[in-house]
Amino acid sequence: MLTKIDVKCFIEPAVLNGKIAKFVAMNWNAYINGFKAFLQFEKSLSKNTVEAYQRDLYKLTTFIEIRHNGLSPMKVETTHLREFLSWLNEFEISARTQARAISSVKAFYKYLLMEDIIQADPTELLESPKIGRKLPTTLSINEISALVKAIDLSKPEGERNKAIIETLYGCGLRVTELINLQISNIYFRDGFIKIIGKGDKERLVPLGKAAARQLKTYIDEVRSHLEIKPGNDDFVFLNNRGSKISRVMVYTITHRLAERAGIKKNISPHTFRHSFASHLVDGGADLRAVQEMLGHESITTTEIYTHLDRDYLRSEILNYHPRA
Repeated sequence: MLTKIDVKCFIEPAVLNGKIAKFVAMNWNAYINGFKAFLQFEKSLSKNTVEAYQRDLYKLTTFIEIRHNGLSPMKVETTHLREFLSWLNEFEISARTQARAISSVKAFYKYLLMEDIIQADPTELLESPKIGRKLPTTLSINEISALVKAIDLSKPEGERNKAIIETLYGCGLRVTELINLQISNIYFRDGFIKIIGKGDKERLVPLGKAAARQLKTYIDEVRSHLEIKPGNDDFVFLNNRGSKISRVMVYTITHRLAERAGIKKNISPHTFRHSFASHLVDGGADLRAVQEMLGHESITTTEIYTHLDRDYLRSEILNYHPRA
């Protein structure tokens, strides 16, 4: 029997909790696995995105097991799903996380409808929690410089860490794109890198002088002296054991540098991507070009950076205009 502590740990997991997932999803596993294959092979979604869908569905199966005795997916009704939203509220799950979970559940039931497993979609009348458009945290140019200066270049990993920051900020990469970047996809002479983004979609991103210079320094002077483990030969960023660097390590590096630089903002590797886009838009870059560099499917996603610019202008007026 799951305790409330078990459930609380499960519905906000960092990774899939296999033990609980197995317990609550017996009636659902075949359908969730089919949905997973659909997302992977027909929608070409990334591994991380597919796992996020799974985590959201296991939240629902946990609720169904506890409140409705493991009801099958075909017998779930809209009223059950509204109860599910209320249940998430009991655990103080944010509106944004609830909205994402409902989005995953809706996608799952659209898949079941498409496969003729169900005849009616219980999510059709289900409304997601209202959430405001959250503007992302960005760093100023001075804060970026402070972070770079905080890197200890006397240590071998210092050159690597500087290359990581310069590449994140200089190319606007997602953390997964950074850790999977390969030497064979860096075209120093042409000034571009080839990125494999979400859904295995390829794009070319310009490589600025600062990032190119630091990548060359790291590859030629530090990485070349590592004993590289088989299968990791082409990955750019390696740990001290010669294996591809992990997402967690990149998060740790950015957090420690922020602390050392005295930056109080809650930053992550993605903050550099936001900063890259925001600084381009502020400087007058064409929004379509920024969209291409970021690998956004929709221009609407990129347009958030125009809102950032307006908010910045408003804050400047409020802070400095004598009649503000």
